[in-house]
Amino acid sequence: MTLRKILLGAAAATTLALVSGAASAEGTKIGMITTLSGSGAGLGIDVRDGFMLAVKQGGGKLGGKAVDVLIEDDAQAPDKAKQIAEKFVKKDEVKVMTGIIWSNLALAVVPGVLKDGVTYISTNAGPSQLAGEKCDPGYFNVAWQNDNLHEGTGKYVNDAGFKNVFLLAPNYPAGKDAIAGFQRYYKGGVAGSLFTKVGQTDYAAEIAAIRDAKPDAVYFFLPGGMGIAFMKQLQQAGLKVPVFGPAFSFDQDVLPAIGDAALGVKNASQWSKDLDNPANKAFVAAFQKEYGRLPSLYASQGYDAAHLIGSALKSTDPKDAKAFQAAVKKADFASVRGAFVFGPNNHPVQDIYVREVVKEGDVLTNKVIGVAFRNHQDAYVDLCKMQ
Repeated sequence: MTLRKILLGAAAATTLALVSGAASAEGTKIGMITTLSGSGAGLGIDVRDGFMLAVKQGGGKLGGKAVDVLIEDDAQAPDKAKQIAEKFVKKDEVKVMTGIIWSNLALAVVPGVLKDGVTYISTNAGPSQLAGEKCDPGYFNVAWQNDNLHEGTGKYVNDAGFKNVFLLAPNYPAGKDAIAGFQRYYKGGVAGSLFTKVGQTDYAAEIAAIRDAKPDAVYFFLPGGMGIAFMKQLQQAGLKVPVFGPAFSFDQDVLPAIGDAALGVKNASQWSKDLDNPANKAFVAAFQKEYGRLPSLYASQGYDAAHLIGSALKSTDPKDAKAFQAAVKKADFASVRGAFVFGPNNHPVQDIYVREVVKEGDVLTNKVIGVAFRNHQDAYVDLCKMQ
């Protein structure tokens, strides 16, 4: 992440805090726990900025109701995230939470806050456990279930005729979901499969293993700084092999740092800046004007989460958890991805697109080149026994 991006994020936080803070005496409190420091900070900054753009556009309101957004940095640490959540519940009396990026943090925080009567709106993490056996009426995911984008890429790689793919992902819940999702639709051989350390930045050993395995393609899920480091080192090693990934590995937050090595790479996503619908066009233009950069997948999810919460605030109060959750379930808002509907386990049923990394002028970005799935439901919905 560049210094310029860090400074932009910090300035945005100061400016937008004033927007929500003005309503603090009377507004509905929303607790945002997200990653604003360390190698994964770019993801949390984009979620925060997308969310707060919606608040600013509403004049400090969501759904016409004043809101006070309390934002804290979890530093990508589960224990810290749990401490923040406890403070939000006990001291601040927050009834709505959002913002967590990482699945291991979500699994550490979400079950506990649900027991405290909080409604949780996930802007990113979608671990299989929370879509399946640990689903809950108070938990909603506005992004996807972890496997979804990997499933889309797996289908594309399979249909493209690749037969011997090397798989790489970090060793945490989302990484395991990634490999499972890819292999659910990719039916070829596996040249090798490795789980790396979360936050790892040296991939010499992994690249050596890839070279020895001689795959016809590499599929990797390494979000944030991990993916930047891997792609740069792969290029430096001179290893010429087609690379594929989910949107997280080739999205707007990392493309400037990866550079031209990403050109032509195909990746799967539920969103792209070129989706042709009014809400998305307005969002992309507003985000670029506000922050001086193109929005990422994460920013789009933060923006959608804010509008989803606003759609429920129009008619209900989060203190009445049952009524508020029923209103959230209706998802009566204009999503930047187009039509939006929750499945039985409160995860989106949505289209998954295939994108290609291209250059528009001097800017690396993505364009949609196809559709992997229409109205795709996650693989864990049948394990959800929500009452």
